Amino acid sequence: MSNRLTRESSPYLRQHADNPVDWHAWGPEALELAVETDRPILLSIGYSACHWCHVMERESFSDPEVAKLMNQGFVNIKVDREERPDVDSIYMRAVQSLTGRGGWPLTVFLTPDGRPFYGGTYFPPEPRHGMPSFRQLLEATLSAWRERRDDVESSATEITQVLERASRGAPGGDPQEEPSTPGLDEGLPVRAAQGLLRHLDPTHGGFGRAPKFPQPAVLEFLLAHHAATGEPGALEAATHTLRSMARGGIRDHLAGGFHRYSVDRRWLVPHFEKMLYDNALLAPAYLRAYQLTGEVELLEVAVETLDYLLADMRTPDGAFYAARDADSEGEEGAYYVWDRDEVDELLDADDARIFRLCYDVSSSGNFEGRNILHLPHDLEGVARNEELSLDELSAVLARCRARLLEARDERVPPQRDSKVLANWNGLTLRALAEVGAALGDTEDWRETGRRYLEAAREGTAFLLTALRPRGRLLHQVPAEGDRHIPAFLDDVAAMGHACFSLHEATLEARWLEEAVALADEVEDRFRDESSGLLFDTPDDGENLVVRPREVVDNAVPSGNSLAAELFVRVGRLLGRPEWEEAARELVEAQADGLVRMPTGFGRLLTVARILTLPPVEIALVDGDGLDPLLARAHRLFLPGRVITGRLEGEAPPFPTPLLEDRDAREGRATAYVCRNYACQAPVTTPEELDQALEAVVSAE
Repeated sequence: MSNRLTRESSPYLRQHADNPVDWHAWGPEALELAVETDRPILLSIGYSACHWCHVMERESFSDPEVAKLMNQGFVNIKVDREERPDVDSIYMRAVQSLTGRGGWPLTVFLTPDGRPFYGGTYFPPEPRHGMPSFRQLLEATLSAWRERRDDVESSATEITQVLERASRGAPGGDPQEEPSTPGLDEGLPVRAAQGLLRHLDPTHGGFGRAPKFPQPAVLEFLLAHHAATGEPGALEAATHTLRSMARGGIRDHLAGGFHRYSVDRRWLVPHFEKMLYDNALLAPAYLRAYQLTGEVELLEVAVETLDYLLADMRTPDGAFYAARDADSEGEEGAYYVWDRDEVDELLDADDARIFRLCYDVSSSGNFEGRNILHLPHDLEGVARNEELSLDELSAVLARCRARLLEARDERVPPQRDSKVLANWNGLTLRALAEVGAALGDTEDWRETGRRYLEAAREGTAFLLTALRPRGRLLHQVPAEGDRHIPAFLDDVAAMGHACFSLHEATLEARWLEEAVALADEVEDRFRDESSGLLFDTPDDGENLVVRPREVVDNAVPSGNSLAAELFVRVGRLLGRPEWEEAARELVEAQADGLVRMPTGFGRLLTVARILTLPPVEIALVDGDGLDPLLARAHRLFLPGRVITGRLEGEAPPFPTPLLEDRDAREGRATAYVCRNYACQAPVTTPEELDQALEAVVSAE
């Protein structure tokens, strides 16, 4: 018999709809029931693409005896972390404070009023590796609740106080304590970059050992730091990591895109889920690396990544789905791995031999007897040994990949999580706008760039309507009958960036108007006047055990870092120094953390780097030849650069010093290159624009 989760739209919750557990979704009904019955809450948090969430569902939540114990002793609440990141953030921090680690599935025990008193992550069905079985955990928790209630209440009070302190200030710190790091100056990003380089894996790239996460926000900071200072180590660290990931099994070499993370140092064996946000953040990182190095292979990865999202993750309305699961047919990675015999059967003999050599396909396999495709060898060396040109080898491999992809499409694919989330879509639409704009200056990719810009326009226009059914931004596009979840801080900021980047890419006034409105919404609904920081939830949001605030970048940049970056962009374009000062306050509030834990603050470090640089602005006025001039404006990676303009027949929605008294010269599109609003003589050709930018950037 199905439980009440059948009524939910979240694929993750519906995956538990046939459990014998009496699951509730998070909401007043479940919370009131806990108070009325004086039963503790068993809160289980996960997400659709989570492999170990599926394992625990099969092992424990489908077991009738375990379910009976859960139903008799607890009010059981199941939460999709992507649907309720506020709930996940609070209770993940609680478990981390208790155990020193976190992850999903998250298992937390709460008092009826929502205070956490114990928790962990995955628990096995039988005791192993020093962990109790899930059943033992349930029995011990019920025993403590019934027989040592005072101890439980004391623990809940103590943990809640930890959460309240974290919500008021820096993670793990005391907001009243004097910071040991000075405020924002030129030395802060330098020290942070040095700290990152000390933790670099010089062999395989990335930071630390295993498991390894892509950390695109950190890589973008290193690229921005190099662009600002010329520091060669920062560029080498970022590009080495990006190349290693592109060659590794973490990348899908057939369809494009990246899996969630690698369980080993070499980027070989991933957890096979594909998340929208990873790919949305990685594509611009590869673009920036290309802009700084000119390596076409890096640009190709950016394009293949966005092409994958457009092909597999795009909704009919132009928005983007959340994820693809790791599992298919009950087995993790089954969709993506290959036997040698399969490869030999699908390809001509000579092609198969070369493909196996290049992609490490063998009879014994490199993953549980099968093969994850990756590129362990230098392809130029392979081409020489095979007496082929590199172009000829590339053609052979492209032919083989197409044939294998065709065959893979016949397999049962992993389930797709159909949620449409504002923050992840904002990141994706921004990536499409920025990569699309940069491709306009490349002859071979210009049409691809136009395609990306049109996709960004279509998706952004759809979401700005679909996410506002009642005039206010929501966290996700609601299905019919769904509860409407108000937008969180990162939703509003990410959509603001998408609109801002679309304005820079197209000069269309409507997108700037939306970006400024969203920046205003951040300030109006999320500001904490007592600390100068921002909360993750709006001022009229649900009253949780604490009001959450996340300043550390996790899989996606934190709402505070996205908001700080949006404030800088809007403030510099409009000439409003109060916006830039708001961003500076957010950075300086985390100055200690930026230096002590730079891997946790990649996006905020980029903001810090930008704030130490004189603003560079480009203003364009419509006329003949606008497209090549606008494309050239996007050619270089200049951290903190802003672009605006005026199209024929459009008035700017806001006054900006960049467009005051700016006119087209003799009917030709005209660009004004400025530094801190002091502009050079107007130019009308891409070559003149290059010279003007070089003069501004190289100026002391």
